[in-house]
Amino acid sequence: MKLTTFVSLAAAFIAASVSSAPVKRDVPDNLIPQFGHATGLNPTGTGDCDGIPNAQGVPIKIPCACPGDFNVFKQKLNANVNAGHVLNNPSVPISFPTDNSKASQHARINAALVTLQNLNGPGVGCPAVSTTFQAQDKAIDAAPAPAPAPAAPAAPAAPANNGAAGAAANSQIAQLAPDLGFSAGKNPDGVGNCDGAVNGANGQPIKIPCACPPDRNTFIAALTRDVQAGHAVNNPSVAVSFPTGNSKPEQAARIQASLVALQNLNGPGQGCPAVSTTLSAQLAAALS
Repeated sequence: MKLTTFVSLAAAFIAASVSSAPVKRDVPDNLIPQFGHATGLNPTGTGDCDGIPNAQGVPIKIPCACPGDFNVFKQKLNANVNAGHVLNNPSVPISFPTDNSKASQHARINAALVTLQNLNGPGVGCPAVSTTFQAQDKAIDAAPAPAPAPAAPAAPAAPANNGAAGAAANSQIAQLAPDLGFSAGKNPDGVGNCDGAVNGANGQPIKIPCACPPDRNTFIAALTRDVQAGHAVNNPSVAVSFPTGNSKPEQAARIQASLVALQNLNGPGQGCPAVSTTLSAQLAAALS
């Protein structure tokens, strides 16, 4: 009952993109965003391979298993869409609208991103920079806008209104924001990777960028911007809510808002992974 209650609450975060119960059918293949990047490029011998280049043109290191088998990804995406949320991280609701509006295109990219990032468990998957999803998302806004359907203008307004109405005060956000539970720069390997807060299947800490997680002030500033906007400022298709009550669903909602702020810290899907914090464990406790 608690999980069902929270999923109902979380659905309100993205009211613009979830307007009905998920339809139990596979999404159209031609609408699934393609990875745009190959698996296993230029392995270092320590499990890292080349991902998408950074602003300086230098490939960002990613696990050599990423982005992985597209057919496996597609199966996970279909399962998540049919469930209406990420099965490996049920607090993350998704939708996969099939029309050609920009909002729907963004929603499809978001569904693909969260599927990828939670492929093997809560926050355990492949980073956005193992694909061209971020570039595809930016290209949507650069393209000419398709002609809107008659009811389309009302849809985008819902997340901002829902998020902004009754938004928590800045002081409440700072007070109620969960602790990230981990600090940056643990055991650097010399190539930009450090130990994360979560151990992998081998019992060893999962590697994360050494700059993750951010300091508390940076995190709170990003979270506050998102909460006051009613959505992730750096990824507007992802709506957030930050209730101030003490119920478990409300605690879980605050943790989810924190995860969204963390994972979109520097751009859409460009931030710190969940495994750089203890937020996933805190979320599981709130849902138990």
